[in-house]
Amino acid sequence: MITFFLVGLTVHVVFFISIFDIYFTSPLVHGMTPQSIPLVPPASRLVLVVADGLRADSLFTLLSNDSSMIPYLRNVIEDMGTWGVSHTRVPTESRPGHVALIAGFYEDVSAVAKGWKENPVEFDSVFNESRHTWCWGSPDILPMFAKGASGDHVYTHTYPAQEEDFASTDASRLDSWVFTQVKAFFNSAKWNSSLRASLLEDKNVFFLHLLGIDTNGHAHRPVSKEYIDNIALVDSGVAELVSTVEEFFDYDGRTAYVFTSDHGMTNWGSHGAGHPSETLTPLVAWGAGVNRARIVTEPQQYTDGYLKDWKLEHLRRVDVNQADIAPLMASLIGVPIPVNSVGVLPLLYLNNSEQFKAESMYTNAIQILEQFKMKMSQRKETTLSFLFTPYQPLTESKQAELIHKARILIQLEKYEDVSLCQSLISRSLEGLVYYHTYDRFFLGCSVVLGFVGWTSYVILVILKTHASLNRHPNLTQQVGTHSKLCMCVAAVIAVFLFIQRSPFTYYIYCLLPVPVWYSVVSFFHRAMLTVGLAALSLWPLLSGLFSKAKVRSGSWFLGCLCLAAFPLMPVVGREPNVHLVVCAGLLTLFTSACYLWSSRHKTPLHLGDKPQFVSQMLHVAVCACVPSLTHASLQQKQGLPLLNQVISWSTLASSIFVPLLSSTRLFHRLLSIFLSLTSTYLLLSTGSEALFPPVLSWLMFVWINIEQEALLSQGVSSRQEVNSVLGISLTLHLLQVFFIITAFFGTGNIASINSFDPASVYCFLTVFNPFIMGGLMMWKVLFLFVYIHFFFLVQDYGSWLDIGTSISHYVIVMSMTIFLMLLSVVTHILTSKRLILWRKTKMHFP
Repeated sequence: MITFFLVGLTVHVVFFISIFDIYFTSPLVHGMTPQSIPLVPPASRLVLVVADGLRADSLFTLLSNDSSMIPYLRNVIEDMGTWGVSHTRVPTESRPGHVALIAGFYEDVSAVAKGWKENPVEFDSVFNESRHTWCWGSPDILPMFAKGASGDHVYTHTYPAQEEDFASTDASRLDSWVFTQVKAFFNSAKWNSSLRASLLEDKNVFFLHLLGIDTNGHAHRPVSKEYIDNIALVDSGVAELVSTVEEFFDYDGRTAYVFTSDHGMTNWGSHGAGHPSETLTPLVAWGAGVNRARIVTEPQQYTDGYLKDWKLEHLRRVDVNQADIAPLMASLIGVPIPVNSVGVLPLLYLNNSEQFKAESMYTNAIQILEQFKMKMSQRKETTLSFLFTPYQPLTESKQAELIHKARILIQLEKYEDVSLCQSLISRSLEGLVYYHTYDRFFLGCSVVLGFVGWTSYVILVILKTHASLNRHPNLTQQVGTHSKLCMCVAAVIAVFLFIQRSPFTYYIYCLLPVPVWYSVVSFFHRAMLTVGLAALSLWPLLSGLFSKAKVRSGSWFLGCLCLAAFPLMPVVGREPNVHLVVCAGLLTLFTSACYLWSSRHKTPLHLGDKPQFVSQMLHVAVCACVPSLTHASLQQKQGLPLLNQVISWSTLASSIFVPLLSSTRLFHRLLSIFLSLTSTYLLLSTGSEALFPPVLSWLMFVWINIEQEALLSQGVSSRQEVNSVLGISLTLHLLQVFFIITAFFGTGNIASINSFDPASVYCFLTVFNPFIMGGLMMWKVLFLFVYIHFFFLVQDYGSWLDIGTSISHYVIVMSMTIFLMLLSVVTHILTSKRLILWRKTKMHFP
């Protein structure tokens, strides 16, 4: 069984890793020549301000009295510059958002698995192409643009990581720190001749990363006073920044400004998914080379209703994709567009000659076409010539034709006709996607075949175990023939992959499948779990158990209906309600007391066992109160109490070992595991999900009691007879799968990093640490899986399972749980700084 478990774990790890090779491979290619605009740029320097976590509506919406919380930026929008909405992509996280802004491409999700401060794949950026770049802000963002930059011209100034504390009294001080440092920097340059000389050169970039808005949004929600006040602080800071910069450069009119955000935020303080509040971010540009505000009298093309809400329907709105900002910044200061950029230059932002715009679009088109040609070349080299299918809309002949026509139009000074360049860009981008996903169908089929084969094998093992299936003698004789056939097929596949110079992982995916088809029905709506639990509530009545155990059957019916309510609860957007955690603690104590009372005659507690259960129950009561005390302290901005933190970490550390000290009676051991794990789960809960474990455990204990009463009434003495009485030999395993699904989705989790609240770890720590936070969230998710496993272990073997075997199972399962938790932390899969994707200041999983 252990070998079978380890083999199964290995197979699933391989399938899991395949997700990254199929869907999350790096889109980057290297070897392209940087493309520059062959004309004098309108600006000598660029100031980029990124307000992390700022929603578009939060910036543009007026206050109730029709005044603006951002008087300076509102004046820019209405008079000095061009504005619009920058549309981000999922995952709406800080790292991919900044990469899109500054490098112009959408980073694949797996890239964040190597950490926030390093680049797993080298990429070009506006900073890299600049002459000098000075950066101020978060230590989580700035280093990744400094590392890998050619030369030593990207200078970073960051505050200590400990400052990113969700429990801080005022996160806006992070932004104040940035503005203060920038002002001091320019003041020092007045007396530092070498620094002043560098600043007076062209092609310079100044980058301000403002984290305060994002941190306040997570801690207090985007509708809070802290969030709104932070926006106002940023506006006044930008006004002072512009004054400082213009004064230093003697108002030479050669500075361009770009103000935007990396992502937005939901009303409940999360980001990572694709809700409009997360994907719509503000963009305001002004200064050298940027169009001033333009009054419009006709209705604009946007139908989202925001123009009227923001009272900006009279001003031209120019929306862009987030990656388009990189070529915009590059064209303003005359540096090459980042070679990996897929952004399209938004011409409506430029205030320059028609020739400059035409040359800019042509350069943009050639830059993207170079990526396409390199991608096509790489794919062609790794594919057999007779199997290679080129992208037909952009063959080599069509490339040459479009380039030639576009160049001729520019030479004839027909600058207004840029449609050919736009057509070349769109075809190149489509071709990049085509070649990037070239092997996706092939690998997907291989993995599906492998997974179906493994599932079929598991089904055969179950059937053989429970139905006493024996291999027919003729089939035994055919094993040798089948083995030779499989070896031949494997050899053909291996040779095929070798000729194509495929990556090593391709061999695993293609050699793993077994040609067995299997179909499976999945739950696509959480409400289906409610239907399943409602149907299960009738099981004692339909199976005839009601007449043998009426009280227990009634408890089963009530427990199923209570559990059925959880999948109907909202998935995201729930406000923390720590009072429910206290209620969950009381319910846990009540459930445990009822179980001990109901089993007092069959399995009475020994005198030596009572102190441990009493201490565990008291511990549960303490843990139920800690979240309430912690959140109260944080709301009063007094920080995380040290005592609460000590209790939380000691509870987590002891929860794994305490059950080994409990009574050697199997059901008492199960209760001890439940109490021990629930203590930690309560510390990681913020609301109604805390009620789920005690309700689930109530149902599980009732099931055990129903079975025991059925055994006593029938005089059954073996597991085979139990299955005969209850009629659940194979059904038991199907119910196990059902309850595992219920354990995950029933508590509100969905396949989105947006369904996990960062407040869940506030009892343990509030300073941003994605590794520790990710491990804690993973433990919370695995808790119910572990408990379901132990219950079905008892259910499968009952009193025939000796205590030595139960301890072995406990040690194995807990060890594997810790292993999986550490694996998830290392790869950052379920936390959304990683992905799955950790958010920059939150622990949200996909």
